[in-house]
Amino acid sequence: MTSLGDLTTSTPPAATRATTPGWRDPRLWIGVLIVVLSVVAGSRLLAAADESVPVWAAVGDMAAGDEVGPEDLVARRVRFVDPADLSLYFAADRALPADLRLVQGVGGGELLARSATGTSQEAGVLQLPVTVPPGAVPPDVGAGSVVDVYLRSDGRCSGCAEAALAEVAVVTAPAADELTGDQQLVLAVSQEEADRWFGLLARLQAPTVTVLARG
Repeated sequence: MTSLGDLTTSTPPAATRATTPGWRDPRLWIGVLIVVLSVVAGSRLLAAADESVPVWAAVGDMAAGDEVGPEDLVARRVRFVDPADLSLYFAADRALPADLRLVQGVGGGELLARSATGTSQEAGVLQLPVTVPPGAVPPDVGAGSVVDVYLRSDGRCSGCAEAALAEVAVVTAPAADELTGDQQLVLAVSQEEADRWFGLLARLQAPTVTVLARG
């Protein structure tokens, strides 16, 4: 017989939920995967940036015959798909060759290709001084301008209807003479163009020079 004093109320044990170990939680692995992908993507971007190299490009438009110096160029960072293509241009971290001239025109912002350059001898460039009377040359013509030059005479001249010199580059354009108003232009021409110029001068009496600027 059991006494009432011995009766006790027993509490059932609390239910427990089975937990998945942290290392098996899929959210953990998703987070790790995101971090890994971010690191890989960042590494690739840095690697791509490191593969770019500084290359010389023209500051502005330049014509055939122009002398090329550091003041005419600006460094641009370029990433070549084929690293061997760098040899086709001038690396900005190396000195430019001496007596470098253009054998063909280059536009502003365009990379300076080796195929567009050469020495004065290779370019076949001569510097021809031409005296222009007052009012016969546009005021904005200066070094680097591209011009056509015409010769006129009171007498008859076969071949004077067309430009004596066409699309030639101005090397220098000093200020006009204060007394006469005449202005000298130094033009970059080929041997053939120089021969044509002097041939026309020999056939003219008191020729007049007129210069037209190209846009």
